[in-house]
Amino acid sequence: MREIIMESLSKSVVLTVGILVSASLSLHVASNSHNVLLNSVASSSSSLSSSGRLESTSNDSITTTFTPVFVEDTTTTVVYDDESDSQPQSTTSEDAEVFVHETTEQTNAKEEGTGTENQRPNVILIIADDLGFNDVSFHGSPQIPTPNIDALAFSGVIFNSYYVSPICTPSRTALFSGRHPIHTGMQHNVIFGTTPYGFPLEHKILPEYLKDVGYSTHLIGKWHLGHFQRKYTPTCRGFDSFYGHWTGHKDYYDNMAQESGPQAWGYDMRRDLATTYENFGVYSTDLYTDEANSIIRSHNKSNPLFLTISHTAVHSANPYQLLQAPKQNIDGFSKIENLPRRIYAAMVQKLDESVGSVIQTLHKEGMLENSIIMFTTDNGGPAEGFNGNAASNWPLRGVKNTLWEGGTRAVGLMWSPLITAAARVSNQLIHIQDWLPTILSAVGVNPSKAVGDGIDGLDMWDSIRLGLKSPRTELLHNIDDLYGNEAVRVGPWKLLHGTTYNGKWDGWYGPSGRPNPKSSSTKYTFISPETVYNFASESPAGQAVKDLKMFPTSAKISDILQLSNVKCNETMLMRKRKTSCSLIKGEYCLYNIEEDPCEFNNLAHEMPDMVEALKGALGKYRKSAVPIRNKPKDERGMPVHWNHTWTNWVDFLEESDYKHEC
Repeated sequence: MREIIMESLSKSVVLTVGILVSASLSLHVASNSHNVLLNSVASSSSSLSSSGRLESTSNDSITTTFTPVFVEDTTTTVVYDDESDSQPQSTTSEDAEVFVHETTEQTNAKEEGTGTENQRPNVILIIADDLGFNDVSFHGSPQIPTPNIDALAFSGVIFNSYYVSPICTPSRTALFSGRHPIHTGMQHNVIFGTTPYGFPLEHKILPEYLKDVGYSTHLIGKWHLGHFQRKYTPTCRGFDSFYGHWTGHKDYYDNMAQESGPQAWGYDMRRDLATTYENFGVYSTDLYTDEANSIIRSHNKSNPLFLTISHTAVHSANPYQLLQAPKQNIDGFSKIENLPRRIYAAMVQKLDESVGSVIQTLHKEGMLENSIIMFTTDNGGPAEGFNGNAASNWPLRGVKNTLWEGGTRAVGLMWSPLITAAARVSNQLIHIQDWLPTILSAVGVNPSKAVGDGIDGLDMWDSIRLGLKSPRTELLHNIDDLYGNEAVRVGPWKLLHGTTYNGKWDGWYGPSGRPNPKSSSTKYTFISPETVYNFASESPAGQAVKDLKMFPTSAKISDILQLSNVKCNETMLMRKRKTSCSLIKGEYCLYNIEEDPCEFNNLAHEMPDMVEALKGALGKYRKSAVPIRNKPKDERGMPVHWNHTWTNWVDFLEESDYKHEC
C-alpha cells in the first residue's frame, strides 16, 4: 500500500526534496571562510560530548541591532559538587512578596474580565525552548543582555517561583491542556519522530477553548505533541494555522531534523498540513518572527487573536552542527571566550530581538494596549555538555530532565495593561498547568467549564492581576516510574527521590556569567541597574511600553533586580558537605526551597516526620496517575521511507485515515 501511495505523489515534490537534501548536505561542507569549527566542551560528568560547526551567515530578513555584552566574561565554568571547594557568590535571600511599582488606577474589571469594551484581549504566548534560568538579564545575569524580554518583565510580573516539567513534551502538554502529565500519560521523556503516539485526542486543549469564544488561533514553530497521524497535528487540534516543525528540534537553516541514526534524518517544515520549502536557508528565529508579524498585520481586528510563537531557540540542533546563530551576532559576544557559550548567547540575543519585533508590530497595529503577553520556557536549561548545549541555570542545582530546581524552575513572566499590580516580582507558586484556566479567566471565560473537564491547573488571574495570594500551595514536579524518580513541593518543602542519568547531572553547573568576587572590585553580583534600565528602555519592546506609559523608573528596576536575583544562603552552603544527599543511592532528599533555593542543605535526617508527610503527598498523586503512553519507535516512520521527510506516516499506511483531513 505504501508503494502505491508513494508512486502517486507528485514528481515535483520528490524532485524538490532531493534538491533540498543535496542543498542541506552542501551547507554542512561549506568553505572554511564561512564556517568555524565548534569544539563542544564536554562536561567532566557527562558522556554526551559531541562536536559541530558554526554555520555561515544567512541573508536574514530582520534588521538587527547588535548589543555588546554588559561586562567581560570570566570564562570560568562553575561546577559545584560535594567534593568541590568552590563556593558561589551569594547573599541571604528575601522571600517576601514586594510591590516595587505603584501603578495608576486602571479600569481592568471589564465585563467578566475582558479587555476593551466588546473585545476580549489578544493573547500572545511566547515559548522559549531550553532557556536557562540564568540566561536572561532580568534575573541578574550580566553576560547575555535580553533588553526586550526585560522590558516586559520589569513592567509586568516576573514569576520567580514558576515551575514547569523537566523536559519538552510533558511541559507542552501541561501548558495546552491544563493537566499534569501524570494524568495524560505524558510524564516520561519526549515524543520522537517515529513513535506512534501523541497527546490524547480526548483532552481538549487551549486553542479549542479559545476558538469556542471567537478567537483566531495560530501556532508558529515547534509542536512536539505527536504527528504520526494528521489528527494529532496542530490544525486538527484547534489552531487555524500552523507554520513550523512537528518534531522536537531541527537545524536552524536547512530544517533537517536528525534523531538516532542516518535513516532518522529528514526534512521537517510545515505550513498547515503540507510540507513547505519556502524560505529555505533562513534562520529559524527570524523566519518565525516574520510569520508572527505577518499574522498580526493581516489579523481581522474584529476578532481577538491567540498567537503562540513556539521558538526552536535555544534548543541545540543536529549532532553535526549543534549551536547555530548568524555570524554577526556571534561576533558581538567576542568577550565570551568559551565558543559554545558565545554561540548560545547569540542564539538568546536573536530570541530577544524576536520578542522586540513582535511587540513593536502589535503596538503599531494598535493591538498591544489590549493584549496579554506571556513568556515562558519549557524546561530548565541544558548546561554545557548536555545535548551539546551551553545554557546556565546558576545558581540553581541540576539541569534539563532532572527534578532539581535547575530542571524545573523556569523563566516566566506576564505583561499586560490589564494587570493593576504591575512591575513586581512574584514569589508565589505557579505551575505551567495553571496557564489554561488563567488565560480563560483573563479573557472573560469562566474557567469552571475547563475544571469540569478535569483539568489540574488553577486560575491565577486575580493573583497576578491584583497581587492577591496565590491559590496554589503545592505542586507535583513529576512521578516517572520508567526513570524511577519523583518529586513534590508542599509549601516551602520539597522532597526528591530517584534520579536520571545515574546522578551525573545532579550537581551545580555554570557558567555563572557573573564577575569573580575574588578578582573583581565591583559591588554588584549582578548587572548594574542603570545599565539594564538603559538597554531595556531603548529596546523596541521598551519603546512600545514607554508609549503606553507603563515603563518603571531606574530606581524601581533596581529594586526588581534585587528581588528577582536568586541568592544562595551561605550558611546552607557551609553545611552542604555534612547534609548532602545521594539520589543515586535511593535516599530521599528534603529541602526548604524558600530558605535554600540552591538545594544545598538536605534536612531529611533532621525532619523525618516531614519526609513521611511528603511521601504521603506523593502517594496521593500516584493513585491518580495514568499509565505512561510512550510507545517503541516504529521503523516504518523513518524519513528514509518518505523522501527524507518527517511525516504523518500512519495515514499513508492506513488508506481509510489517509482520506480524511483530521
